[in-house]
Amino acid sequence: MEKRILGIVLSILGVVGLIYAGMQFVNGTSGNRSIKAMVFAAVIGFTFFFAGIGLVKSTNDRAT
Repeated sequence: MEKRILGIVLSILGVVGLIYAGMQFVNGTSGNRSIKAMVFAAVIGFTFFFAGIGLVKSTNDRAT
């Protein structure tokens, strides 16, 4: 049960990171620092999202 909750939390954090990266991309502020922040947020977002989805999928439900 705890693994499934952790997977859901990681997925939500991943979606938030991807939305933040998308907002940075749409705003299009120029500069090396903003590009680094956008790429960092996108990579962390993808990592969290797919780790969370993988954790939810691999966790088996136990009948109680």
